[in-house]
Amino acid sequence: MTRPPCTGFCRSSSTCSGGSVRNRHNEVASGDRTRHPEFELARWPAAHLTPEQRTAATVYTSGEHCPMCAAAHAWVGLGRIVYVASSEQLVAWIDELGAPAPPVCGLRVNEVAPGAVVEGPVPELVTEVRDLHRRFHGARQRD
Repeated sequence: MTRPPCTGFCRSSSTCSGGSVRNRHNEVASGDRTRHPEFELARWPAAHLTPEQRTAATVYTSGEHCPMCAAAHAWVGLGRIVYVASSEQLVAWIDELGAPAPPVCGLRVNEVAPGAVVEGPVPELVTEVRDLHRRFHGARQRD
């Protein structure tokens, strides 16, 4: 089974001297469409980090948070989000590849979580993420 093309990790200088605190990959291929790495990365700090540590954390992801993940990020009180490809880019790629449209609108993080500090997209890496989506959706169409 092909792994979906999103990954994320949470980095917090207040807990690991700038090291990675938690790494997650997309697990939606399991059948549970809520198993986004960004959602998992919000749940773990809620249980293991203080509010101050969560605010100091940065979440790095290949794709901009979907509305579900952006809401979880805001509710938990995580800090900055850095993403490679925007929701707008992801929606365009899905359409271009003829893949089924997601059941949720592709909103920008700040439309869901207005107070979130967000950086992205990262133009130098966008092509790599687009290629991941091409491989993933091409494999899904062959399955």
